[in-house]
Amino acid sequence: MNREVIETVLGYLQRWRVPELDLTGGAPELNPHFRDLVTRARELGTRVVDRCNLTVLEEPGQEATAGFLAEHEVRIVASLPCYLEENVDQQRGKGVYETSLRVLRQLNALGYGKPGSNLELDLVYNPQGPVLPPPQEPLELDYKRYLEEQHGVVFNRLLTIANMPINRFGGMLLAKNTFGDYMATLRGAHRDENLAAVMCRSLLSVDWQGFVYDCDFNQMLSMPMSACAAPVHLADLMETSLEGLPIAVAGHCYGCTAGQGSSCGGAF
Repeated sequence: MNREVIETVLGYLQRWRVPELDLTGGAPELNPHFRDLVTRARELGTRVVDRCNLTVLEEPGQEATAGFLAEHEVRIVASLPCYLEENVDQQRGKGVYETSLRVLRQLNALGYGKPGSNLELDLVYNPQGPVLPPPQEPLELDYKRYLEEQHGVVFNRLLTIANMPINRFGGMLLAKNTFGDYMATLRGAHRDENLAAVMCRSLLSVDWQGFVYDCDFNQMLSMPMSACAAPVHLADLMETSLEGLPIAVAGHCYGCTAGQGSSCGGAF
């Protein structure tokens, strides 16, 4: 995301008094404008969330990033797909687990995840295969018990997120001829009560060029908002209220309404 788009984002935050800015990537910390965006968003009174892969905080030039995040009270949401080393390294690569633990200890030392601290540290779990996540609360207890007892690591909440049948995961399902089975699992587990909390009702997903979508997953599929024939730019929405507009939906949306419900905020 370049400087021009970032200025548009900041203008939109100010114009509509947006309460939360949720930054994701890749690794959003590597954007050369990351710190300026966070600093100015906080000055506007906007809460900031950093979707962090943890290992980036040990990259050259990122040595002071953890301290910067703490200084600006940025909530960190970090991916740790399992609390066991073997499973994490199998999914993410050898050494990722140990690096992630070092960074988590660094964040704990700054106050992240500690009782009574206003520095929030949440971890994210997603299944490795075409199954729904297990119940979030008991899995959170397992994570907390193991990470604290074995590694001295603490955190606030665990967010469980279902795998969406799109892009790389969708391609894997197609290659294994299990796409239809997984879609049947999601549809069969749909619960109407989850519709009230799906992220697309309150979130705008803005891509690196500034185009707007109803959610991150629609962005990945290049699905414009249903009120538009093509993707619309954030700059064109400065004076447009989006309240009550329809939301573009497709089969992958069952990934957010199945079981406990799932979105960027975990189970409902």
